[in-house]
Amino acid sequence: MYRDLTGEESVHLSDYPEYDETFINDTIEEKMDLVRNLISIGRYVREEAKIKVRQPLSEALLDGKNKSLIEDLIPLIKEELNIKEVIFVNNLNDYMNVSLKPNFKVVGKLLGAKIKEFQTKLEALDHNLIEKLQKGENIFLEIDGEEKEITLEMVEIRISSKEGFNVGMENNEFIILNTEITEDLLLEGIAREFVSKVQNMRKTVGLEVVNRIKVFVSHEELFDLTLEKFQEYIKKETLATEICFVDTLNETFDLNGHEVGIKIEKES
Repeated sequence: MYRDLTGEESVHLSDYPEYDETFINDTIEEKMDLVRNLISIGRYVREEAKIKVRQPLSEALLDGKNKSLIEDLIPLIKEELNIKEVIFVNNLNDYMNVSLKPNFKVVGKLLGAKIKEFQTKLEALDHNLIEKLQKGENIFLEIDGEEKEITLEMVEIRISSKEGFNVGMENNEFIILNTEITEDLLLEGIAREFVSKVQNMRKTVGLEVVNRIKVFVSHEELFDLTLEKFQEYIKKETLATEICFVDTLNETFDLNGHEVGIKIEKES
């Protein structure tokens, strides 16, 4: 390929090219690093909530401070995390509970007996001051009549999710997933699992990519609703010409907690 493209004798006899600093784009690197980290955090949140990646979720909430930087990469985030919507919010604390505790290793010797008062002041801290600490900004508190400068290293930030949400954080970057699964989301998740199982069966029996198939299904009642909404999607993804119902099948699969028998046949 190298010889055809360049007319040179061999790539192995060529000097390694020097890099061109004009092609370095720090902004692109910054946005891709951030998006990659947020996707990684989001996947961990899914695992923690025991929600499979093929189960769609309604929304992910991101810190509004990053909107201008990564707004054009929303489609990538949605695809990687299987999210319907990505929403930037200015106050993530509306969706999570944040509490502060003294970092005893740092402030123990510094404050001594005053540490109890410090803890009480932290527990009563308003959201604006908490947000400043979260951003790495210093704040001032009056401890025993003396104004003390408080840094992020002096506190431990503890975060818990509000009902219906699961929060993930790393290096002060947050992603919050709405983990409430509606019936429509549930049915779509079952449909995606069904497609995955059929695709695996196609590979197992050695079908070509273009081969059309007939799908046979024995199912629970809930699967009727899945087919009602997603039959065309299933057919398109699996190249199925029709889906036929039978009483029982030997091979069954667990589709997000629902037992469904599946069999495929190559169309003649």
